[in-house]
Amino acid sequence: MTDKPEFVRTIRINRIGHEGIVETLEASRSECTALARRFGIPDIHAFGCRFRVTPESGDRFVLEGVLTAHVVLECVITGEPFEDVVNESFVVRLVPAHRFSEETASDIDAVDEIPYEGRDLDLGEVAAEQLALALPAYPRKPGAGLENAVDEAPREMQEEAGERPNPFSALADLSALKKRSDIE
Repeated sequence: MTDKPEFVRTIRINRIGHEGIVETLEASRSECTALARRFGIPDIHAFGCRFRVTPESGDRFVLEGVLTAHVVLECVITGEPFEDVVNESFVVRLVPAHRFSEETASDIDAVDEIPYEGRDLDLGEVAAEQLALALPAYPRKPGAGLENAVDEAPREMQEEAGERPNPFSALADLSALKKRSDIE
């Protein structure tokens, strides 16, 4: 991660209130470019996220978010860039850094916890991290699947393989010999 986050959108904790708040974030063109560089993808044309921030006891906050991003990815099969839209819903809990526990963070059934410091919550960085998690690890351009891949070895290889003895034929011979000796 870089020293300075590419998409910073902070809100003061005292702005949240008992009922919580709803915040909508939109990344600028330069922020989208910086995020694309961070994630190692060709481009992000647009990126936004809508949050519902709800307070819990102990200065904890539940963030329910829905993000949308128009991204350019590189196909792992063809190497060609293609456009895609990422829509993702998520829930995370922001916890004061001094109350954050790695044990809780590793419980796969629990809501993901993210530590924060100070009196501000950086919703932009939370949105950026969630986008990073939502991007496909092995993006495939539509229609670039492996359906056109060759299912059989080329004819020359098949002929060559036909000339070689089958390594399992010796086992078949041994099995037949054993059966014959069991009968006699």
